Amino acid sequence: MTPEELEQIAEEERGTQAQFLHRVNVCLAAGCISCQSQSVKDAFDKEIANRGWQRKCQSKGVGCMGLCAEGPLVSTAQGALYQHVTAADAGEILDALDSEPVSRLVCRTDVPFFQRQKKIVLENSGLVDPERIEEYVGSSGYGALMRVLTEMTPPEVVQEVVKSGLRGRGGAGYPTGLKWSTVAKAAGQHKYIICNADEGDPGAFMDRSVLESDPHRVLEGMLIAAFAVGASEGYIYVRAEYPLAIKRLRTAIRQAERLGLLGSSICGTRFSFHVDLRLGAGAFVCGEETALIASVEGKRGTPRPRPPYPAQQGLFGEPTLINNVETYANIAPIIRHGGEWYSQIGTEKSKGTKVFALAGRVLNTGLVEVPMGISLRDIVFEIGGGIPEGRCFKAVQTGGPSGGCLPAEFLDMPVDYESLAKAGSIMGSGGMIVMDETSCMVDVAKYFMDFCMTESCGKCVPCRVGTYQMNELLARITERTATPPDLAMLEELCDLLRNTSLCGLGQSAPNPVMSTLRYFADEYKAHVEEKRCPAGVCGNQAEEAS
Repeated sequence: MTPEELEQIAEEERGTQAQFLHRVNVCLAAGCISCQSQSVKDAFDKEIANRGWQRKCQSKGVGCMGLCAEGPLVSTAQGALYQHVTAADAGEILDALDSEPVSRLVCRTDVPFFQRQKKIVLENSGLVDPERIEEYVGSSGYGALMRVLTEMTPPEVVQEVVKSGLRGRGGAGYPTGLKWSTVAKAAGQHKYIICNADEGDPGAFMDRSVLESDPHRVLEGMLIAAFAVGASEGYIYVRAEYPLAIKRLRTAIRQAERLGLLGSSICGTRFSFHVDLRLGAGAFVCGEETALIASVEGKRGTPRPRPPYPAQQGLFGEPTLINNVETYANIAPIIRHGGEWYSQIGTEKSKGTKVFALAGRVLNTGLVEVPMGISLRDIVFEIGGGIPEGRCFKAVQTGGPSGGCLPAEFLDMPVDYESLAKAGSIMGSGGMIVMDETSCMVDVAKYFMDFCMTESCGKCVPCRVGTYQMNELLARITERTATPPDLAMLEELCDLLRNTSLCGLGQSAPNPVMSTLRYFADEYKAHVEEKRCPAGVCGNQAEEAS
């Protein structure tokens, strides 16, 4: 495959698309599929065939369109977006292609949910068929890889990533360029690239949606990373609970190999790169990079002390670069437009955009991509549409089970790594759960502690025993049988886990408890001292028995 051949494929694909007078895109990401969008796609195909419109109108399955709350979603080439579409609506929508849109189904796009977003990672989502490499190539796909292989040296690629200011989107926010530079300089006979797609946070679906909607973008990012650091083999570690993402990844890998974009002597150069999938069994701890490496090697997924870091001694003892899905998905745009372009987006220390899975007590649940530095208020009340049923905002949790719960006083805080850390939370991989006054913050803390306790690998005593003890204390508090010394012990255990656990899971497990103790202390006191739950959520055994 040469740059000229790739451009020919792109031109042919654009020519094919231009032949159709009309186009109907049906969201076939997991969220809309769960709302029967596949039957909607089948209905369009059948109706187009019955009308003999095969040369006039194209029905296409695409990735996530973002507004999951209103699915199934359907868009047309004329710019109409339809919500809550059923198979019975297919004929009416086709009839309206040459006239006014079907008003009862129209989803407005001139609203903050769409207008306030800035899509870089998600620029193709909802537009291209994730199972056709030709569509990705027709949308400038693999162009960045071609530029890297024909015009740039590995150090120049690393320098562009450094210049961009991109930080790892897996949660820790470590500078991506610095990590790449470390692996590139590391001594080793064989280097590896790993894509961490083990997204296990409750309420999070960012990486899954990217893999389902635009798998070739992730592959292209991995290829560029491999060239930059000198790796020849890579793995995508994705949890087995994501069957649609796995299916589309496998299809993408086969297609890229068929076109010579994966494999040996890519584009006639000396660069070779092979990718394979490894399916995780759903252990949350395998999101930690050393545990993930152990799992890829066929061992039990437990973390190990660092140093040595994976950049020096990772998979099979060789230098290994690990980034998550969203990090790799940013690479091709950075190469296409330049690191300086990317660095102009966001804040001084948190560059670019961030994809969030907006969930919980908010009207517009779904997938959003916004510039770093946007306020929580804008995300929750502008993009998210506010709290349903006229209820009041109470808290938002960022960062999954390792994150903190932030009250209304932080709504005007900019969303960036430093601000969230200062407030007692983390960016995490991008989960964002909104809560209203019907939520009991003690019960919320107990839910996440129960999750961390269950997911603890048990290797180190502080996490194995500490999460159990904290969960027991929180259970007593919610049952309103706890005493003030129990509350003091809970705070001590938070400090113990944070400072003595082996890996990030144990070190960050107290975050939901610490943040709720800090900002919702009155609710803990009400449970312990007044034996009542202000939100009316928690009960005790005596009440349940009666």
